[in-house]
Amino acid sequence: MAPALSKLAQNQSAIVGAAGMTAALWIIAYGKISNNKRKSAYEEKIQYTISEKKDKKSSKAHVNSVFFKQLRQLLPILIPRFWSIETGLLLLIAGALIGRSVSDIWMIQNATVVESTIIHMNRAKFKTALLKYLAALPAISVVTNVLKWSLGELKLRFRTNLTHHLYNQYLNGYTYYKMSNLDNRIANADQLLTTDIDKFCESATDLYSNISKPVLDIFIYVYRLTVNLGGKTPSILMLYLLFAGVFLTRLRRPTGRLTVEEQKLEGEFRYVNSRLITNSEEVAFYQGNVREKLTLLASYSKLRSHLRKFLEFRVSMGIIDNIIGKYFASIVGFYAVSLPFFSENHPLLSGENSGQRLQAYYTYGRMLVKLAEAIGRLVLAGREMSRLAGFTARMTELIKVLSDLNKGTYERTMVNGNSITQNGGPNATASSFGPNKGIMCFEDNIIRFEQVPLVTPNGDILLKELTFEVKSGTNVLVCGPNGCGKSSLFRILGELWPTWGGKVTKPSRGKLFYIPQRPYMTLGSLRDQIIYPHTRDDMRRLGKSDEDLLHFLDIVQLTYLEQRENGLDAIEDWIDVLSGGEKQRIAMARLFYHKPQFAILDECTSAVSVDVEGKMYSYCREVGITLFTVSHRKSLWVHHDYYLQFDGRGSYEFATIDQDKEHFGS
Repeated sequence: MAPALSKLAQNQSAIVGAAGMTAALWIIAYGKISNNKRKSAYEEKIQYTISEKKDKKSSKAHVNSVFFKQLRQLLPILIPRFWSIETGLLLLIAGALIGRSVSDIWMIQNATVVESTIIHMNRAKFKTALLKYLAALPAISVVTNVLKWSLGELKLRFRTNLTHHLYNQYLNGYTYYKMSNLDNRIANADQLLTTDIDKFCESATDLYSNISKPVLDIFIYVYRLTVNLGGKTPSILMLYLLFAGVFLTRLRRPTGRLTVEEQKLEGEFRYVNSRLITNSEEVAFYQGNVREKLTLLASYSKLRSHLRKFLEFRVSMGIIDNIIGKYFASIVGFYAVSLPFFSENHPLLSGENSGQRLQAYYTYGRMLVKLAEAIGRLVLAGREMSRLAGFTARMTELIKVLSDLNKGTYERTMVNGNSITQNGGPNATASSFGPNKGIMCFEDNIIRFEQVPLVTPNGDILLKELTFEVKSGTNVLVCGPNGCGKSSLFRILGELWPTWGGKVTKPSRGKLFYIPQRPYMTLGSLRDQIIYPHTRDDMRRLGKSDEDLLHFLDIVQLTYLEQRENGLDAIEDWIDVLSGGEKQRIAMARLFYHKPQFAILDECTSAVSVDVEGKMYSYCREVGITLFTVSHRKSLWVHHDYYLQFDGRGSYEFATIDQDKEHFGS
């Protein structure tokens, strides 16, 4: 038994190595096999899709020339000028990194001196060396924390610059509307504009530090070691760096694609949650809580499966990274540092005694270990670069879509797989028919449609041609069944949808106002609800006062709101505080404040009593606001001069309202 145990002990290293290699190979193989088998029961029960542009030829995120090109496109946004605070922070980080490297070398040398005094039992020199070591620690601590602060501030400034740039594009005109309603290349803009920006800036900042510090360390330590030990020792490590970098970069290629997919699924999961909040009332009426729970869990299950797949990939890559980037690098480092010490004719080491050789080994050996660690960190930085490639691809895609939309170009994939772009759709038969093929002219006090087709963003033709003319002072009642083109008409008037042909003449945007059935209440005071989207400064520049606002509230019979605490300055969550009828009357007061040439009223008085409604319509005629009204109330016919009636089958009628015309509605 004893000989057997002795033999086992002698082979202990081989057994541990074999067991470790077997475990590593099993983990890597298990991750690939389990990913192919795993599918949640929720995914089997519930299937759904989030509208998004599919392009089989779309490039995947990798660390290649495309990635560096995309990064160059983003760099002017992150650093707007050469001489800027961001440039100063980059220089400060570089200085702090140099300070860190110098501190590391100083600590290696002085730690060796302290240890040498202990070994030689020299108490006096020990106290002197220890005090010298202690005196330098505060300065080293300051350098370390200056580096942390500058990295944090640089990330914050990168995020601020990128956020401002993207929001300037996103909230330019109606781009935010077009992104979610016309173009479907990006499904979850909120995810990109919040979480992804933060992660991109964090990854970019960390990568700058994680690459700069190892590169600087490699340069310093290679120089010091070459001067003292010769060029062969650092050359071995540099060759290893080249081999390990190429090998690991090849293995990490899926990281960028997996990062893009992770952010997409995170955004999808958040969208499904926000969708439930937005439609909570409708879901409650249908008692759809169980069905919505299945949808939410199915979305989370897809996210969880991907996160687990990504986790297993990272663990597998982590094993390989640690073996190649850390442990093998240390082994190569030990071998490289041994060469000059085993050399009998080395100019610096051959004539020294064992104590001097020991001190030299501690000094240069630790430098070599630091060099090996720097090489390992540089190799592992490739992992972060692959992750950054994923975020860079998403940021670049968002910027491209925003640029296209601001130029009037959109892309949309329909259910049947056809795609619509600015140049036309599946129904396009002539060059004069297609998105943005119509003519839009601006003229005060008139709205004129000349052979304008009503076409949805999907390319569905609701009406082949629409022709009518309305001048200021002539109110029009618009009626017809659902889906006949009433809302499409107003979206073209509001420049939300592109014109597919014909000619539209209308006032400029600021002279046309739209009030929906469910008016929007902004965050802010009661005054903000009335003057939206103006600010208080805008109101003053227009010469309006709080007395004017109180007059508008009196017309819509809401003066009791001003009598609450703080009056017009009262801040509430007005969406919840006000009833449906009160919101509609606030919207009418908003209309009176802006006093446009034309107003589109889309069932905006359905929750208002007939007498208050009549008073509001009379005031509009009194102050010269011309109305386009969508309503099914008979009581409103008396306030209009013309009617525009759609039959839902591709025809319409535009005529004068007279006593012989039957007033349909409720």
